[in-house]
Amino acid sequence: MTAKNVLGKELKVCCTSPMTGFYRNGKCDTGSQDMGVHIVCSQVTEKFLAFSKERGNDLTTPMPMYNFPGLKPGDCWCLCASRWKEALDAGYAPPINLEATHEAMLNYIPLEVLKEHSMELSS
Repeated sequence: MTAKNVLGKELKVCCTSPMTGFYRNGKCDTGSQDMGVHIVCSQVTEKFLAFSKERGNDLTTPMPMYNFPGLKPGDCWCLCASRWKEALDAGYAPPINLEATHEAMLNYIPLEVLKEHSMELSS
């Protein structure tokens, strides 16, 4: 079955450089093994990266054993739903790509709120 995005269409690729996604397939796919629910395709910002590090999740330091290159502002990455919501509540939510954000995110945040934080949709 093909995964859907929050707009009800086929889930698009979030990023392949760096290669993202729980399954490292470039998409914010999820499954039973994805305990962190990595479903939000975000373009990380300096403020978000600092916020995440302060909360105990350093996304800037490479961790080769997890095939994680470390992120810099402007990189796109599949973030955990709970971390993005936490950042939203604190005022640090990075912009998201609605076409590449998994429909399961609608279980956490209404579409109207997601649209307020979206990057421009590609045509």
